[in-house]
Amino acid sequence: MFGNMAKKTDEIDELDGRILQELVRDSRRSYRKLGKIVGLSPAALIERVKSLERRDYILGYGARMNYLKLGFEFMAMVEISMNGKDLIAIEQKISKMPHVAAVWDTTGEYDSLAIVMCKTRGELSATVKRILGVEGVRKTNTNMVLNVVSRLTEFEEV
Repeated sequence: MFGNMAKKTDEIDELDGRILQELVRDSRRSYRKLGKIVGLSPAALIERVKSLERRDYILGYGARMNYLKLGFEFMAMVEISMNGKDLIAIEQKISKMPHVAAVWDTTGEYDSLAIVMCKTRGELSATVKRILGVEGVRKTNTNMVLNVVSRLTEFEEV
């Protein structure tokens, strides 16, 4: 956890780590309720949270969605092999495509991994073909998601 890190100029302390973990669990709680949990007054907690936001430890807040209920039946992890010099530029282009939920720059056999979420098989097919059509993309390997067991947003070991 965070408390075990050596303190550097922009690192967080154990209390900041606890605040982040609690915000991951439920960011809708009032500062009063959250302050009781972490042992701070609401005013002190607000200052800590603002500091975490200013230093980009907190990038935003949002709701966790049930994408299956919203009709996204065709979810896939698309591994992408590229050639060219500016892989990040290719990944940024892919990240802006419809149905692409996330793109990671990776190591291994493939250079990148895209999370694709579609409502129909046709949308998935078109999205993979659109990725393949990007200049610099050499090949893809698509892995269909059968069940969502855990999500990145449920990772609490901030």
